[in-house]
Amino acid sequence: MIRLVGGEVRKLATTMLWLWMLLGAIAITAMFMSFVIGFDGTEGNPQPPLSTPEGQRNLFGVAGAAGVFVLILGIIAITGEFRHQTVTPTFLATPHRGRVVIAKLVTYALVGIGYGILVALFSIALALPWLSAKDIDLSLADNGIPGTIAGTIAGIAVYSVLGVGVGALIRNQIAAVVGSLVYLYVIEAFVSALPTIRDYYQYLPGGANAALTGATQPGTPLLEPWQGGLLLVAYGVVFAVAGTWFAVRRDVS
Repeated sequence: MIRLVGGEVRKLATTMLWLWMLLGAIAITAMFMSFVIGFDGTEGNPQPPLSTPEGQRNLFGVAGAAGVFVLILGIIAITGEFRHQTVTPTFLATPHRGRVVIAKLVTYALVGIGYGILVALFSIALALPWLSAKDIDLSLADNGIPGTIAGTIAGIAVYSVLGVGVGALIRNQIAAVVGSLVYLYVIEAFVSALPTIRDYYQYLPGGANAALTGATQPGTPLLEPWQGGLLLVAYGVVFAVAGTWFAVRRDVS
C-alpha cells in the first residue's frame, strides 16, 4: 500500500494541476473572507458582526469553500486514468483494483489535509492584520476558533475523498466535474434558499460542511458542529466504498 500511495504522489507531482488547484483554493478563500470582512457592519448584512464570537467563527468557517478544489482534484485523480487510457496499465501493474482505489483515497485524503492546513494558515494571515486595522480584537485561542479551523481542515480533507469516490462512480471526467459543480452551486444553493425545503439543507454535504466549519447560513438551520462532521464523514465513507465497489466490478474499457 505504501508503494501504491507513493506512486499516486508521483503522479500528482508530475503535473502542475495540484498547484493550480491550491491557488484556486486560496483565491476562493480570499474572496469569501474579503466579502465577510468588507461588508461587516453594513446595513442589511445578515451575517453576525465580526466583533462577536459567532462572526469570527463564521469568518474562518467560510474558508471551507476551498473544499470544492480538492473535490475536483480527487475527481480528476481517477477519471484522468480513464480519459487518458492509463487505467489499463495501472490495473495490470496492480491487479487488485480495490487497492488502487484505496491508495488514491489515502493519497488524496492526505493531500486534502495539506490543502486544509495551507488554507487555514492563509486565512489567519489575512484575517489578523485586517481585523486589527478595523480595531477588532481577535484571539485564535478563544471563541471556538480552534475548533472552526480544525473543522475547516477536516472538511477539506473529506471533500477530497468525496471527489475520488464520485470520480470512481461516474468515470467520465467532464460529467463528474460539471455535475459536482452544478450540485454544489445550483442544487444545494436552491435548497438552502427556498423556504419550503431549506430545513433539509442541513442534511446535505454542503450543510454538513457548513455546520462543521462554523460558517453561518442566515435563516437556514444547521446541525451542531460534531453532527455535521459525522454526517460529512459518512458521506465520504459511502462514496469511497461505493466508488471502490464499482471500480472493482466494472469493465475498464
